[in-house]
Amino acid sequence: MTAKPTPLAVYLPFNRDCLGEAFVPAKGHTARPSEAGHWLVVQGQSLVVREGDEPGLPTGERPGAFDGHLGRALWLGTLDGTPCWVAALPGDVPVPAGFRLETLVPMQGTRLSDILLSLGGMALQALHWASTSAHCPRCGIETEPIPAEWGKRCPRCGYEHYPHLHPAVIVLVQDGSRVLLTRKASWAPGRYSLVAGFVDNGECLEGAVHREVREEVGVEVTDLRYVGSQNWPFPSQLMIGFVARYAGGELAVDREELEDARWFPVDHLPTGPSRHSIARFILDQYARA
Repeated sequence: MTAKPTPLAVYLPFNRDCLGEAFVPAKGHTARPSEAGHWLVVQGQSLVVREGDEPGLPTGERPGAFDGHLGRALWLGTLDGTPCWVAALPGDVPVPAGFRLETLVPMQGTRLSDILLSLGGMALQALHWASTSAHCPRCGIETEPIPAEWGKRCPRCGYEHYPHLHPAVIVLVQDGSRVLLTRKASWAPGRYSLVAGFVDNGECLEGAVHREVREEVGVEVTDLRYVGSQNWPFPSQLMIGFVARYAGGELAVDREELEDARWFPVDHLPTGPSRHSIARFILDQYARA
């Protein structure tokens, strides 16, 4: 198989690179600007946007329409020189008039642009980190921010920790003119995707691919080829994509993980994942290769 170009960094939302040089992260800046600019207000896994045909962010000073419910804002960085602020809206607080919620989750039919998805994804991860790093995991003391970093430091024991990314492999298994796809019971009817799973302690990425394929569908693979990666902020994953060739074994579905798995002809693929995901990119670029 001839490898194809994989511009995943700039092609897929949730990868910061798709914003290009327009976005400059806050990390590395010691001076916090005044709280004015674009506001990424998150409720659950949805972004609060202005009413209108084209979703837009609240812009300007701290939005007064939220009646003080936003708490301390996190500075994410700047977009075209304008600061981007992140704040959480509690789930029991109604969205004020003039605004609406738009889901950030591709599987739920998001209508947001790739720019807003990427900014919103970083906002989700920033809030997740803020909610899980307030206290030292060693001694329980309230942590302090490390200047110019996203990390936190314990003032008592000096322990430092940084935002956690959880690596997961995702792989397209090919066998000539057919590919092996799986589905989970919670997915929309008829939707299938690629074999995927988290990397275990002590595993390399290639080892994780072999293990996940063996555990979930019972077959062996060979000729692994790395094709790209995608940040996946639900809540804090890094999806690492591969293509592999079927090497043998009978299909055996792990019913605790999957509802179904089967071979599909490449010319008759089922409903697949959203265009926003690395799974869709791999299917589009490599299923017929």
